[in-house]
Amino acid sequence: QVQLVESGGASVQAGESLTLSCTSSENIFFFNSMGWYRQAPGKQREMVATINLAGVTNYADDVWGRFTISRDGGQNTLYLQMNSLKSEDTAVYSCNGGVLRREYWGQGTQVTVSY
Repeated sequence: QVQLVESGGASVQAGESLTLSCTSSENIFFFNSMGWYRQAPGKQREMVATINLAGVTNYADDVWGRFTISRDGGQNTLYLQMNSLKSEDTAVYSCNGGVLRREYWGQGTQVTVSY
């Protein structure tokens, strides 16, 4: 059973930085792509950033230039570096891994950004 476990969520002030981690029970190159998604209260889950096997990254427009997705194969860990955080970044952030027609999700980690 593949498991993805997020960590690093916290309550921070606007303008601060935070790094989220997602550790996989499988080699992260097992997945065709991995990504970070978030869901704010009362809103649908949305894509934040993704990275595929070739290392090609994709970002949501409102995080482009502020967030960076990266991975460490040796640690089987996916990261999301978040800079210049805004109150609208407040959400539960979840890690996703996709392979063939299956998707795997972590339990999520809360990020709260306040003024």
